[in-house]
Amino acid sequence: MSQLVVAQYTENDWADRDTWMDVNYIFDQAAIKEGSRVADIGCHEGYLSVRLAKRIGSQGKVYAVDVRDDRLLDLKNNLKDRSIDHVEVILGDYDNPKLPENSLDVVVIMDTYHEMYDYMKILGHVYASLKPGGRIVIVEKLKSRIKGKTREEQTDAHSLSAKYVKEELKEAGFEVTFQNDDLGNWENDSTKVIWMVIGTKL
Repeated sequence: MSQLVVAQYTENDWADRDTWMDVNYIFDQAAIKEGSRVADIGCHEGYLSVRLAKRIGSQGKVYAVDVRDDRLLDLKNNLKDRSIDHVEVILGDYDNPKLPENSLDVVVIMDTYHEMYDYMKILGHVYASLKPGGRIVIVEKLKSRIKGKTREEQTDAHSLSAKYVKEELKEAGFEVTFQNDDLGNWENDSTKVIWMVIGTKL
């Protein structure tokens, strides 16, 4: 994973984020349910990890991965404050999320894939971590000013289109089984449209 240079959301922003991000819709499309084993790559302070933990219940497990110790420390405190004990916190490498192999139902990468330099290597690790039929969920925002630009131009703007991601998922061995190009606007900004793609391990 390439260096994450953009300041991400702290817990103080979580309530506001709930007003413009429908995580339950994302979880429904990914078939994340009670007892699921899931990973959150690029978990930051735990916005998604906490919501995943509530969704899957104590019989499930969340693997929360980030490359920064300070974010993971904040995440651990957020988990402790909520008495959540079925989240395993992992300090990943920039090219390896260090997930267990052949054991996960779903891996979510939200607003992080565009920061990954070694994305094909990471997709290989994700593929290996999933059970047969397991799913990778990539959620990003596409900024209107960089539509149709090259991949490098888009990622330089901290954005990415589904077109490139679908090609990369297929190259990594996934079948693209779901796409939604408009999940609303990131931070209620109409120039930043949220999209998601799901790839399934055959």
